[in-house]
Amino acid sequence: MTESVATTATIQLHDDDNVIVAIRESEAGQLATNREMRLELIEHVPQGHKIASREICEGDPIVKYGQPIGIAKSAIQAGQWVHTHNVEWQSEQGDYQFATEVPTVKPPASERSFLGYRRSNGSAGTRNYIAIISNVNCSASVSKTVARHFDRERLKAYPNIDGVVAFTHHSGCAMQFAGQQHQILNRVMGGIARHPNIGGCLLIGLGCYLLIGLGCEKVTLDYLVSDQNLVQIKGQSPSTTTGAPITMTIQKSGGTEATIAEAIARVDELLPLVNDVQREKIPASELILATQCGGSDGSSGITANPAVGVASDLIVAQGGTTILAETTEIVGAEHLLTRRSVSEAVGQKLLEKIDWWRWYAGIFGETVDDNRSAGNAAGGLTTIAEKSLGAVAKAGNSALVNVYEYADQITAKGLVVMDSPGFDPCSITGMVASGANMVVFTTGRGSCYGCKPVPSLKIATNSPMYRRLESDMDINAGQILDGHTVAEVGEEIFEAILAVASGRLTKSEQLGVGDEEFVPWLIGPVL
Repeated sequence: MTESVATTATIQLHDDDNVIVAIRESEAGQLATNREMRLELIEHVPQGHKIASREICEGDPIVKYGQPIGIAKSAIQAGQWVHTHNVEWQSEQGDYQFATEVPTVKPPASERSFLGYRRSNGSAGTRNYIAIISNVNCSASVSKTVARHFDRERLKAYPNIDGVVAFTHHSGCAMQFAGQQHQILNRVMGGIARHPNIGGCLLIGLGCYLLIGLGCEKVTLDYLVSDQNLVQIKGQSPSTTTGAPITMTIQKSGGTEATIAEAIARVDELLPLVNDVQREKIPASELILATQCGGSDGSSGITANPAVGVASDLIVAQGGTTILAETTEIVGAEHLLTRRSVSEAVGQKLLEKIDWWRWYAGIFGETVDDNRSAGNAAGGLTTIAEKSLGAVAKAGNSALVNVYEYADQITAKGLVVMDSPGFDPCSITGMVASGANMVVFTTGRGSCYGCKPVPSLKIATNSPMYRRLESDMDINAGQILDGHTVAEVGEEIFEAILAVASGRLTKSEQLGVGDEEFVPWLIGPVL
């Protein structure tokens, strides 16, 4: 009688690959099966990690997604675990091609829509918040105290208001006036003030947002209002008829307690005005989708990210906009985007950003060529190229139409890149300030992220993590490893985006997560 041998399923992502990926945790002696392949494992391989599908000589490229992700530090046998112990990444400046593989947009089968808030300036919101914006860290505690006053009990009478949110940060002073750091922070705060999900700000003339400062900061309120053109129509607010937004400084208002009391009174006046809105049918072409991956693993580039790419393409086909950010996590995959750029100029803008990041990291003795976390490595990501090739899958197959500075207002339709760090809250803060009215966030390790004022759909890359954190995850893209197609899960994500944009709460919204995730990018010296 022949003893049966345990088998374990794997996946090969491209015909040219010399590695396969373990769908489940696998043990030495098991047979890895994939298509016609039956390969005995030499050692234990964690879920999402790579297995050599054939002999790989020292110095030979490790190929995944049909692209090199590193080179072998030593000879690797077929059936051996492939990871950081036997692979290294060697950064190479590629021979880039520009606009050589520009895809055409396929017309949608039908025009889709969502139920959103049409603002007086024509923009489209998916939520309706009141914002209290602190322009300097010194006024952060006051701003948070005012926001906490308006808890669920106090807002019961205003069912169309999603909340009162304090947008605070750790900067606003000790920087060059009108310098790069100042301008970035101004763009972020101005973008939040104008955001279509901030009902008060974009109900122009109602004065429904508060700007609170200390009074001696470098990032002055007057300059912020002027620089970002935060002007109201005169005579439309019971609180102000000056034509300027409501601003107050702690020093001029008489101190902490007086400022809190005055701000609470102002918000009390504004609540019925902000509540006086109704959702209406808005074309899906007015969606601006921020895409992010955090706590990635070996399944991210196989399941959730390409499924988000399908949803991204569907939004672009509807005439909408999707944003790819995390510039430091494009490194190693940028050559794929330059080929899809609509012009050489757009592709060169992307390369200029990557060159800047190499220079900027080098100032501090660091490098962007291994921007992986310990969790990424534990999840099976071996090099930055492997991480980036999986990350850019969120961009689908659409043409790259433009590259934006951090927190610049996005006006283009189609796929765009916004320059940002890979740090999740910082990257998403920039995309939201740029105008994103929906967020999709993929995670393999289990990032429990929420984002006010924009709803964030969290997509799990594997089923075991989804089952552990089901109260935090909205969609399980791990279904793809169980037999569902990437296209099917991508359609599911697209439909979920429309439903959430129409008011369905995400898991993070149900849990009340999102007040502490506003993190503007701080760049440059602290003076």
